Amino acid sequence: MTDQTNTNLNKERELLDMISCYLDAIYHCDVEKLDRVFHPSSSLFDADEGKLFVDPIASFRADVGSRPSPAGIRQKRVEEIILIDWLSDLSAVVKLRLQAHDNVFVDHLCFVRGEDGFRIVAKIWHLESKADIVMLD
Repeated sequence: MTDQTNTNLNKERELLDMISCYLDAIYHCDVEKLDRVFHPSSSLFDADEGKLFVDPIASFRADVGSRPSPAGIRQKRVEEIILIDWLSDLSAVVKLRLQAHDNVFVDHLCFVRGEDGFRIVAKIWHLESKADIVMLD
């Protein structure tokens, strides 16, 4: 393999690790993992009810930290990486579908690679549907 191929594979693995960290943070309501994956200046956006809703990461962190986790109720993990769109070597948009409790969300996560590796700088989310909660066996 060439050095460029190794570099690209390492960046892809690094991004996939951060996607996994994000999914773990949501499933376990783990604010320390949220801190690892979100840039401190990031914000989250939604317009499900016809109005733009903006949530700074500190507010989202507090919300996630105060709710019961899907892991805590033994909910089966339902997650799907729909798309990874590389904008450059240092940035990508990731589209995910995941279920937390009875909510099925589609998230667009904007990642940028800086000194601390890949971090989410913005999240746009949409409540796609409601679904039955499937428990672990």
